[in-house]
Amino acid sequence: MRHRQRGMTFLGLLCVMALVGVVVYAGIRLVPVYINFMKVSSTMQSVASEFKGGGADELSLRRSLEKHWGIEDISTVSYKDIEIKKSDNGLIMHVDYDDVVPYISNVSLSVSFDKTVKVE
Repeated sequence: MRHRQRGMTFLGLLCVMALVGVVVYAGIRLVPVYINFMKVSSTMQSVASEFKGGGADELSLRRSLEKHWGIEDISTVSYKDIEIKKSDNGLIMHVDYDDVVPYISNVSLSVSFDKTVKVE
C-alpha cells in the first residue's frame, strides 16, 4: 500500500477543467461586447479630436457621430443615445448603457458601460 498519494485524480481534473471551461466560455461571450464598447469610445474620442480648438455645436457633433457610427458599424447603442451638454470649457459627450449577452440557457451576462468625453 502506498503511504503517500501523488498528483490529481481524474475526477478532480475533470472538475477543474469544467470550472476553467465555464470561465473561458464567459470570456468568449463577453469579448464582442467589450470590442463594441471600444468602438464607441474611440469614435467619441475621434469626434472630440475633430472639433478640438472650437467650432463645435451639438448639431455638428451629432452629424459627425452619425458618420462614424456608420463606418464603425456599432450596433448596441445609437448615436442618438449620446448626451451632449454644454460646460464651462466646451461641450461634453456622455454615453451610459447596459449590454446583455445570453450565456447558458436562461442565464445572461450583463455589463454596464459609462463614457464621458470633453470637446474643448
